[in-house]
Amino acid sequence: MPVVLEISPADAKRRLSESNKTVLIDVREPEECAVAHLGTAEYIPMSLVPAALQRLEGMAEKGDLLVLCHHGVRSLQVVAWLRECGLENCYSVAGGIDRWSRDLDTAIPRY
Repeated sequence: MPVVLEISPADAKRRLSESNKTVLIDVREPEECAVAHLGTAEYIPMSLVPAALQRLEGMAEKGDLLVLCHHGVRSLQVVAWLRECGLENCYSVAGGIDRWSRDLDTAIPRY
């Protein structure tokens, strides 16, 4: 059975609404988050993820980590790295905040 690294924005939204232990991690840069953001996200820029590993491990012990970026490239890289570090319950949000805006919430600005 193939390993699932990505989930759709709709699946991410469903998981977030069903469990207060699921955490959305936004790995975009601060200037990107200033343009468009999801209020429930924890902001950890991709460059700071290694330094935040212990914090992320603690979050992952409680629930799934859903990683978001602009188009899904950086988040997939972060998820692959986290999986290598032993965090199996993390997933990239496919298409990032851009797809989230197109599919789920057009009020979120696209850039």
